[in-house]
Amino acid sequence: MPSAREMRLRIRSVKNIAQVTRALEAVSASKVRKAQQAVLATRAYAGKAYDILQDLANQPGSMAQLHPLLTARPEVKTIDLVLITGDRGLCGAYNSNIVRTAMAFAREQNAPVRYITVGRKGRDLVFRRRGQIVAEFSNLPAAPTALDIAPIARTVIDDFLNGTADEVYLAYTDFVNTLKQDPTVKKLLPFTAATASRGGLSDRLDGHVAPKSLPFIYEPSAAELLNTIVPRFAQLQLLQAVLESLASEHSARMVAMRNATDNAEELIGNLTLDYNKARQLAITSDLLDIVGGAEALAKAIQK
Repeated sequence: MPSAREMRLRIRSVKNIAQVTRALEAVSASKVRKAQQAVLATRAYAGKAYDILQDLANQPGSMAQLHPLLTARPEVKTIDLVLITGDRGLCGAYNSNIVRTAMAFAREQNAPVRYITVGRKGRDLVFRRRGQIVAEFSNLPAAPTALDIAPIARTVIDDFLNGTADEVYLAYTDFVNTLKQDPTVKKLLPFTAATASRGGLSDRLDGHVAPKSLPFIYEPSAAELLNTIVPRFAQLQLLQAVLESLASEHSARMVAMRNATDNAEELIGNLTLDYNKARQLAITSDLLDIVGGAEALAKAIQK
């Protein structure tokens, strides 16, 4: 059994760790509330944008003729996968779960998959597993905006338009609630109605379809409007996926730090019990030595 001094040092070390995890839990709790507000605020806008885009796509003429981002390639030779993870750890299995899901998706494809990583943890994990990384983005702000996501969207759109990638997918963590986050892989480009309703806008937008009515007359034409709206809608889906992932990351970190704090307190209790046992054993041994010495001295005096 370790000595009482060693037990005191271990208890002090665990208490220091518990203070750190408790502080990280508090920080993550405040960030979770802000991230949830951002996700809920963008969902309403994303739903309205989808209504407009769907109506434009239903205008006379095929979707492929209206905009190149709506054109499906007859043969898929290369796939771009935008992998969204965190820049830091200490969030349980959040990063490893989405990377595992993305890798499983890549193995199921018949075409080679190239990775565009958003977050250092995903970049490092994909690099260690020898995945092909063509672009890397990290150190996003705590509250990213469309301007922060614009370089990622530009990279994805350019790859699709110049034929470098025939399909583009998003791998992100869909925020359900504080205790549940779902790793998700969904199609981003080419854009279709199914992509919008079950894509980066989260499953909560399913069924969010404007009621059918007479076709609207757009000025300028629907094709000219789509030239502006479709790239922005792709950027909006990326932004929504990043916000969903941020909310999921902060929730996972808050839960992980809470569990770590609880485990630390339980460990402190067990170590304190062992320390008391060790101290009691040392005191008992000292008393036995004193009593034994006193008896030996008494016998020596009697002789």
